[in-house]
Amino acid sequence: MCHRSLNLGLRLAASAARGSSRLRWLDTAPDGVDGRAWGRALAGVGQALSGAALGLEPVTEMSPDFSRLRERALLLAGRAERFAVPCDPALVRWVDVGMTALRLIESPLDIADTVRTRLLGMGAEPAAGETEPPGTPTEPAAGPARAWVFTSATLGDDARLSWFTEPCGLQQARVLRIGSPFDYARQAALWVPGHVVRPNDPAHSAQVAHLAGDAAERLGGRTMVLTTTLRALRAIGEALAERFGAGSGIEVLVQGALPKRVLMERFRQGGAGGLPGCVLVASASFWEGVDMPGEALQLVVIDKLPFPPPGDPLVEARCRKLESEGRSPFSAYSVPEAAVSLKQGAGRLIRRETDNGLLVICDTRLTQMGYGRRLLAALPPMRRLSTAADFDAALQALADTPTEADEVLE
Repeated sequence: MCHRSLNLGLRLAASAARGSSRLRWLDTAPDGVDGRAWGRALAGVGQALSGAALGLEPVTEMSPDFSRLRERALLLAGRAERFAVPCDPALVRWVDVGMTALRLIESPLDIADTVRTRLLGMGAEPAAGETEPPGTPTEPAAGPARAWVFTSATLGDDARLSWFTEPCGLQQARVLRIGSPFDYARQAALWVPGHVVRPNDPAHSAQVAHLAGDAAERLGGRTMVLTTTLRALRAIGEALAERFGAGSGIEVLVQGALPKRVLMERFRQGGAGGLPGCVLVASASFWEGVDMPGEALQLVVIDKLPFPPPGDPLVEARCRKLESEGRSPFSAYSVPEAAVSLKQGAGRLIRRETDNGLLVICDTRLTQMGYGRRLLAALPPMRRLSTAADFDAALQALADTPTEADEVLE
């Protein structure tokens, strides 16, 4: 009850700025929030937590649970006190406003110092204009040699993998890039449909849904549509659900309608056992960590290039930092972020050496803008389809290939 009351106090203070789920927090209070009301609410949280810790002190010896509760109350009281003062320039702070909860978040703009001090056992880099005091360790402490290995299929689009190494302070790390075991030129093809309007056009989501629906109908499902926004997720999901009603032979699965695990299990079943084939419309977490090998997934449609959302507080803070260093936020941050996300989304298609499929990216900026070359270079080396006729032929080849479910029925 106490937790709910405290949370309610902060939510009421932030209620005037409920136009966004993420509120910037550059001063003592989030943007659009009355500073005095916010300060009183936050002070109330700290006082209540300190009072809880004080009340638990006499009973800590009765049970380890009481001791842990007291430690937790003290920790949260300290955080409330920390959030009551302006944010350190090296950090970014914001408020997540949910349906039933409100979270106060503080994050470093990069983790270079943390990696140096906690992972590598080295001293933190001095701030600009400062010098290290005598005796400051600059190399790992004496002892057994240590090595750290970071591996990923999507660490960056440049030779030094700077998207990852720079914010981690690992510019001097040895970089080894190993080729994929997949024959992408044979197994997959990429098409950027030139007839689809640009993403800022109100008709974009409807056209993406129409294209995905036509293709899914020919494939009997086996299609995943990845969106970059929840608005597009809803629009495309609703359009496809309206098109494929009961008895259509296609079931439309939309993120949020069921738990992620249930959606993935149903999609993997595809048209097996007399079940309808599936089209999955998803965003956010489905861009990575989703493994659909085999014929269950043979077409991935991405609605638009996944640039970081410009209104996100963390994105804004990182862009401001790059600008202060005289660098281009778009070139140094937005494009590399989009390249990694695009590669992650494309990676849902080919999961093993026997898979075949098509990737469709419904964003003509990929072929018409200069930065598109960087994004294309970050994608797996799939063969390119130039025309709608090429795509139609490739789609027909997939549709004509017997699936495991077809073979079982025979």
